[in-house]
Amino acid sequence: MTDDAHGAGHGGSTRAIVAALGANLGIAVAKFIAFLVTGASSMLAEAIHSVADSGNQLLLLIGGRRARRAATPEHPFGFGRDRYIYGFLVAIVLFSVGGLFAVYEGVHKLMHPEEVKSPVWAIGVLVVAIVLEGFSLRTAVKETDAVRPPDESYWAFIRTARAPELPVVLLEDSAALLGLVLALLGVGLSALTGIAAFDGLGTIAIGLLLVGVAAILAVETKSLLLGEAATPQAQRRIVRALEDGDPGLSVIHMRTQHLGPEELLVAAKIAVRHDETAASIARAIDEAEARVRAAEPTARVIYLEPDLRRPGSGPVEGPAAVLRE
Repeated sequence: MTDDAHGAGHGGSTRAIVAALGANLGIAVAKFIAFLVTGASSMLAEAIHSVADSGNQLLLLIGGRRARRAATPEHPFGFGRDRYIYGFLVAIVLFSVGGLFAVYEGVHKLMHPEEVKSPVWAIGVLVVAIVLEGFSLRTAVKETDAVRPPDESYWAFIRTARAPELPVVLLEDSAALLGLVLALLGVGLSALTGIAAFDGLGTIAIGLLLVGVAAILAVETKSLLLGEAATPQAQRRIVRALEDGDPGLSVIHMRTQHLGPEELLVAAKIAVRHDETAASIARAIDEAEARVRAAEPTARVIYLEPDLRRPGSGPVEGPAAVLRE
């Protein structure tokens, strides 16, 4: 899915998840009641959507809790990636339970149209749901703004964040609001024109929206599961920390990988002077590790290998070469 600021807001993401969970549970109950009264398929699709969202928020909370387990001999780097696994499960639930069901229900309604009864009920529930979802989205935006760089767009934040919770809640809440608007259009047009097909079309539109959001979440979370490097900004900070504190050290090449949203593995080969003693090299490496941790707090696991720079090699080899400013 940024720099250390993005990974530092786990407490804020938990508040956003809890706010979304409370809103979705209340909205789901209201939508089911409205569906029983009106028979509107878009209301049923929205009710299932809210149930799926509630389940997703529970998955995110479970993932966050499991990720805090201590490392074991079998899992020496801990369980930070549990948050990515549960984020991927969210995409699956949103796609299957939310999106595909809504598309199926909409097609069924088009093939077997039924008049929407008591549309005022449905419209009233949808308006209340829009207000509640707006509150949930406002909380998610507020928590996101606390960790998002001012010059970064929300879409860029979703694409680059290493912690999955806030991007998931942002996408889900945004999709929920848009889905409510589509349901309101479907029910409203059916009530005004007497054409039940509008309700079915609105339901299909909701389903396609959820499938699209689920696809975005799946792609982004899959990338995190495979293992993403630190952002270029974080890598630049690490290189500067390694080199600026000791004129005798320089980075030959470096690799980084997120073991979890707030845990970064750093492996680097660093050039040292050929006439240094083993004791001075060990001391320089210890000091370099301390500088890296101060500059990039997410760098929890650091491996530095001393070496001699070969003739003709540049300051930094490989992908890390782009980090030079």
